[in-house]
Formats: sequence, C-alpha cells, structure tokens
Amino acid sequence: MKLYTFFRSSAAFRVRIALNLKGLTYEPIPKVFANNEHRAADYLALNPQGLIPALALDSDDGEVLSQSLAIMEYLDEKHPTPPFLPADALGRARVRSMTLAIVADLHPLNNLRVLNYLRREFKQDDQGVADWYRHWVTAGFQGLEQQARRHSKAGRHCYGDALSLVDICLVPQMYNARRFETDLSPFPTLVAISTHLESLPQFAAARPEVQPDAV
Repeated sequence: MKLYTFFRSSAAFRVRIALNLKGLTYEPIPKVFANNEHRAADYLALNPQGLIPALALDSDDGEVLSQSLAIMEYLDEKHPTPPFLPADALGRARVRSMTLAIVADLHPLNNLRVLNYLRREFKQDDQGVADWYRHWVTAGFQGLEQQARRHSKAGRHCYGDALSLVDICLVPQMYNARRFETDLSPFPTLVAISTHLESLPQFAAARPEVQPDAV
C-alpha cells in the first residue's frame, strides 16, 4: 500500500496509527503542502478532493481511498484484529459519536487550509490564528471530556477498556493542541488517556517528528 501523507496532517497521523495497529506495511508518499503538491494534477487524478491522506491499496484493484475515517473503517473491516469498534451496536454508536466529535466538529475548524484562510482573507496574525485554534479545541474537548469520563473504564481508553477509533483520533488532536499551547488542565481524563496511548509503540511511530518528510 501507498499512503499519501504529510507529516503534520492530523488526518494522516490517524491513518498512520491505524496502519501500525493493524501491523500493515506501507510506503509513505509525502506531499508538501507549502509547494501545493496535493493540488498537482497527478495527485488530483488519484484523489479529486486534493486532500491528505489517501491510501492506494495493494488489493481491490488498486483503488485509492480518501478521507481518514473511511480509510480506518476499511482497514478495520479487512483486518479485524485488533478491532477499532466495540462488538455491540450501542458501543459502536457511542464510539462513532465521540469520533465524529473530533473528525467532523473539531478538526475541520482547525485544519491548515482554514488557518491559512484566516491569515490570507481575514489578515489574522499568528496570535489571532492561535486564539482561533485554542478556542475551538477547547470547545470540542469540553464535551469529549465528559463523554470519556462517563464511558472510560480505567482511564486508558476513551470508551470502555479497549482501543477504538476515538482513541486513534484523540492523539493527533491532543498533539496539535499542545503545539498551539492550549490549556489542557480542564481535560484531565483526555490528557491521561492520550498520555497512555502515546506510550504505545504504534502511536509513537506515527508521530509527526519521526516521519521521513518531517522538517
């Protein structure tokens, strides 16, 4: 498999974690955002959305998948061990709800193209962009903290006592929250869970600073 990636992309970070957890090997194909390589014609032919990541499969006729959540669910269906979703319907719904709180609500407001738009169109300086980022991370983590506190059994995973999709999505978001110096003291449950997960080798190997395109 080939993973079209960018070292600091939260969405690519998620997929790297998922691939590592499934024990799958892949070839990273970095796309440098500053050079607009993700908007080049050859990449758009593979992924018309022009976003990162995309995963070119070594099966299923070499199809290319986009959108990190779809990629992770595909990997989970094709390679069910370890599972990314609970066995029961209610558990799966709760995990998907918590995952979407990150993937659909929190992250889209803070991804690079939004931050660049704030700089370019609304003339925000670094402080203004950082304030925007911290505001929306804090707003998103507030509800997630309550859910994790309610559903985590041992304070090591967001739901129950096993790893799930929401854990995979939490770690990249927590990484970026720290990079933007967000006050995380109101979120002790999320911090504790992320700290545990970050100690696992599959998560550590996916960190941005150890990727081949890290600068």
